[in-house]
Amino acid sequence: MNTIQVALNKNSYPIYLENGLIQKIPKILSNKNHGQRWVIISQHSLMELFGFTLLSNMKKSNYKIDYITLPNGEAAKSMNEFKRVISSMIEIHCDRKTNIIALGGGVVGDLAGFVASSFLRGINYYQVPSTLLSMVDSSIGGKTGVNIAEGKNLIGSIYQPSAVFIDPELLHSLPTTELISGLGEVIKYGAIYDRSFLTDISGWLDDINSFPLNDAIKRSCQIKADIVSKDERELGIRRILNFGHTIGHAIEAVMGYGKIRHGEAISYGMKCAGWISNELGLISKIDSDYLNKTIDKLPLPIINKVQTNDLISFIRRDKKIEAQVLNFVALEKLGKAITTTEVSEDLIEKSFKALK
Repeated sequence: MNTIQVALNKNSYPIYLENGLIQKIPKILSNKNHGQRWVIISQHSLMELFGFTLLSNMKKSNYKIDYITLPNGEAAKSMNEFKRVISSMIEIHCDRKTNIIALGGGVVGDLAGFVASSFLRGINYYQVPSTLLSMVDSSIGGKTGVNIAEGKNLIGSIYQPSAVFIDPELLHSLPTTELISGLGEVIKYGAIYDRSFLTDISGWLDDINSFPLNDAIKRSCQIKADIVSKDERELGIRRILNFGHTIGHAIEAVMGYGKIRHGEAISYGMKCAGWISNELGLISKIDSDYLNKTIDKLPLPIINKVQTNDLISFIRRDKKIEAQVLNFVALEKLGKAITTTEVSEDLIEKSFKALK
């Protein structure tokens, strides 16, 4: 078993990575089980695939455990669902010693983590990500939240899990499109932090069917853990994890959550950010083209109907704006990202026009 530590002093926790790991969770958590109530928060389809087996195994191991399901898609990340889950937990007599297991992708992890951070002012939770994107990104670092009409993740908290359990075998149940979405975030890690990893990824993408997922997950988790350990509250270096997200989140919002997958939108955002980095004189056109060619190996959906003016209206509400100034993540070189306040709306518009 691979163990990667997110080193955050009192908030430190391990990331466990192993094929078949979901079968070992009851044993690994046995020293945390003191007769308190446990709750699996998931989706019904995931419960049928592997959640009910986990539930049964934990009951056999003397866990007092229930489950709550969420609807599919981004609709689950709403204040209505947040309140419904809280009410359900009260109905089954959860208390401050209750532990949550978030079993699912980023939507489940974000909502369940926000519930954990809020219920009775905070209870323990564990992440069991079921998508590639959540394995390499959203399950690590403690970002939780819900969406509102004005934008994505505008309500939430940074609240660390007690552990993350990554079982790559859970990916066998995913459609190829979900894997493609996750690979967008994998590319991000190479682009912002490790040029040699980006080179590996680019080569691996020449044959997606033989892509070494375990190797990619491990390195992505190591990079995410290293960055989060240096900057838990996103006051400095952690901001580089938002590479591609300013424009990517806007694309998601304009198209409608669920119409385009997060990693797909971020992939387009990274292409724009690479173009902007070249325009600012930070990276060469050769490096910008290399990033584009790597991203272009992913079969991304067409976004021709997205209008530039619509994007800008959402970008103006971006969480990375401080004192009306946008902190934009650009590339100083492949494998090294920086934040800059020199990116204007006009430059963003031009990058999107160049993309289209």
